[in-house]
Amino acid sequence: GDSGGLRAAGAAPTAISPAKLWPDLRPASSPAWPYDEGSTETVKGITVPGDDIRGVDPVAVVRAEIASDPADYGAAGAYHETADRMKECSAGGGGARCPLLKPYYRDLTGDGRDELTLGFRLYPTNQTALRVYTVEKHRLVQVLDDNDAIIGVELAGRTVIVRSPAGISGYEYRTTWVWAPERKAMVFSRDEFLRTGKGRHTRTPAPSASASASASASTSASTSASASAGAR
Repeated sequence: GDSGGLRAAGAAPTAISPAKLWPDLRPASSPAWPYDEGSTETVKGITVPGDDIRGVDPVAVVRAEIASDPADYGAAGAYHETADRMKECSAGGGGARCPLLKPYYRDLTGDGRDELTLGFRLYPTNQTALRVYTVEKHRLVQVLDDNDAIIGVELAGRTVIVRSPAGISGYEYRTTWVWAPERKAMVFSRDEFLRTGKGRHTRTPAPSASASASASASTSASTSASASAGAR
């Protein structure tokens, strides 16, 4: 039965401009740590039948990466167990111990052709490798290379969103990658630190002074009552 219309919401707060701290501070000339600004790499030894990326064997793609990087996947490498388990993958990635996850196909570059998004576990760590491939001049080209402890990966339009655990309970990181035509690669575009729920308490809170006093009084009364009963 409301007739609608505008209603006052009270006085608006006064706008306060940001205060610039340390105006004489010398600005940094380089980042504290490097972000991957987007890199590409042609996958050697892989053919693309008819330039159709769906005709590429995902298992062969991962095995090609393993063969090209003995430092990470060799016997002394951080991900040596992944190399061992890849030997048990059947065609397309099947197998109980196969670290390769289901491949996904979507146009992420806007050229009307699908790209290949691959994920595979990096054993014995808890990390997952995320890779995106496209076809350029009859060659398979890797346009996204990211290793992380991953909660989940989402494809939203032409955007790749990676969700990772944060060190604080109840929060997570979300990193967004988008296609950059000038670089011909997926580049980092946004990093968010988001609340996902209530954090868990890691320590039992100390009792208040009044609670301690009440508990002490209760204990003393109980002890006195027990002593009186024993005297009877």
